Amino acid sequence: QVHLVESGGDSVQPGGSLRLSCAISRSTTSSYFMAGWFRQAPGKEREEVAAIVVVKRGRGGTYYADSVKGRFSISQDKDENTLNLQLNNLKPEDTAVYYCEAADQARGAWYLQGSYMYWGQGTQVIVSS
Repeated sequence: QVHLVESGGDSVQPGGSLRLSCAISRSTTSSYFMAGWFRQAPGKEREEVAAIVVVKRGRGGTYYADSVKGRFSISQDKDENTLNLQLNNLKPEDTAVYYCEAADQARGAWYLQGSYMYWGQGTQVIVSS
């Protein structure tokens, strides 16, 4: 079982920065772990933002949606208990509720909602002048 709690959402002006964090609590460890961020703007479907895949004795990686490449950066603390998302050069279209999601079994590609088994309650990001 995995429990996720997001924090860090706020209201900022265009061009500003924010750092979102997701506290990860796991009852067991696994050889595969994927943690990512999705977002949902009002009236729109939830969309992928970025993800980290950690595979013991295998290849993992970090992944980004085209819309955030070069502006957002995903990272995980060394203890793997916190997932971070650094948001730079924010734009009004980045306004959304940001959700932390995770999977401890390989079920599909990082950008698919169905690949994830756990998610948090979300944190609101508002970008407005």
